[in-house]
Amino acid sequence: MTQKNQQGTSRVAAATLLGTALEWYEFSLYGLAVGLVFNKVIFVSDSPTVANLAAFATYAVAYLIRPVGGLVFGRIGDTLGRRKVLIITLLVMGVSTTLMACVPTYAQVGVWSPVLLVFLRVVQSIGAGAEFGGAAIMSVEYADARRRGMWGSWPMVGVFLGSLLGAGAFALVSDLPEDQFLAWGWRIPFAASALIIAVALWIRLKLTESPAFVESSQEKKPVTSLASVCRREKKGMFVLFGTMFASNTVVYLNVYLPAYLTTSVDLSPSLAPTASVVASSFTVVTVPLFGALSDRIGRKPVVLGGIVFCAAVMYPLFWIIEGTRSPLWITTALVAISAIGIAAISGPQAAFFSELFTARARYTSLAFSREVAGVTAGGLTPVIAVALVAAGGGQPWLLSLYVVGACVFGAVIVAFGPETRGRSLDALTLTELQAETRPVVNRSRGGAQPSSPPRARR
Repeated sequence: MTQKNQQGTSRVAAATLLGTALEWYEFSLYGLAVGLVFNKVIFVSDSPTVANLAAFATYAVAYLIRPVGGLVFGRIGDTLGRRKVLIITLLVMGVSTTLMACVPTYAQVGVWSPVLLVFLRVVQSIGAGAEFGGAAIMSVEYADARRRGMWGSWPMVGVFLGSLLGAGAFALVSDLPEDQFLAWGWRIPFAASALIIAVALWIRLKLTESPAFVESSQEKKPVTSLASVCRREKKGMFVLFGTMFASNTVVYLNVYLPAYLTTSVDLSPSLAPTASVVASSFTVVTVPLFGALSDRIGRKPVVLGGIVFCAAVMYPLFWIIEGTRSPLWITTALVAISAIGIAAISGPQAAFFSELFTARARYTSLAFSREVAGVTAGGLTPVIAVALVAAGGGQPWLLSLYVVGACVFGAVIVAFGPETRGRSLDALTLTELQAETRPVVNRSRGGAQPSSPPRARR
């Protein structure tokens, strides 16, 4: 890779990292606020369970709109380019996140309080429906083929960096006296998202278009219809769905944990944000390591290993929470799940998912199928968690069984799916995509391979 290409790849890494950091900064804030604030000042009820269900239901409802964002912006990304979409989604997410700081409480405006919050959440979700997909594709299409796993991991680093920033900001304000925290303290982290928007927008405006998109758009071949995309790319979409179903179930369990730790286990409200800060700090480091590992041994072994690990530690996690009630041991368990299990699934994701699809259908296929998984196993997980713990008489064994089942489902699909390392990102048909799967030459042996191997033109 030339020095110029290296600089371009680094700039793309920074731009995609900051964009996904903003997305997950808000998601982290919203998830924590749902269990600690919104169930008290926005969704008001005499029953804590009803208040939690109402708050988490709005968390789930927003996910219903994300596939629409994935379809709309995915099609734009496949026809007009990745760069334009990344700028639009950043602004849509950023403005709606900042405005959440201004939402009045139920005591101030009654039912309009949850209505305004849900509206902003839906708008934010439209942009978020295509944000990670575009960031993942852009980072991978810019990268050298030998380093796609590592360079493609930076959007996922942004995910955990955003979670780290969100949890850190919330941990700071949650130490305020409760009346001040509920009155105005929780609003500060939402308003602070404007800073991330400004920096990310400045970097993204300097980007040039993805080389793989430029290459594929030179072909005088019309973009296929949406129905054709879903029909032709369905195998890759199913593999992506299975991977994300397992991953989302584990990741979004963390949205429920603050409410569980405070309501069911009666621990300090600051424990969940603090544990999330520590876990995200370790995960920011391990995600690129697992991405780089996938460049050496393949995407499937790394992703599959992460899913199996998450399934294996789920029952021990709740035993530690219920049995020890120790902040140290609970934090240690959450660090292990995040920095090993979730990081192993997440590190290769951008490369793995991008390599599943052809060039002119990549954005639509990736964004849509990823967000469908978000609807079924992302936004619904906290609601399902509340219901399962209530059905278990306050005990988490049904919830643990559900998470393990989701991981088994994902592991089976990944196990029977393709290994994608070394595929050409220029391929316009599935035949070309599968035919051009090849081992990546190891640099230590003196080999080299361009980001997208040359393809015979028609």
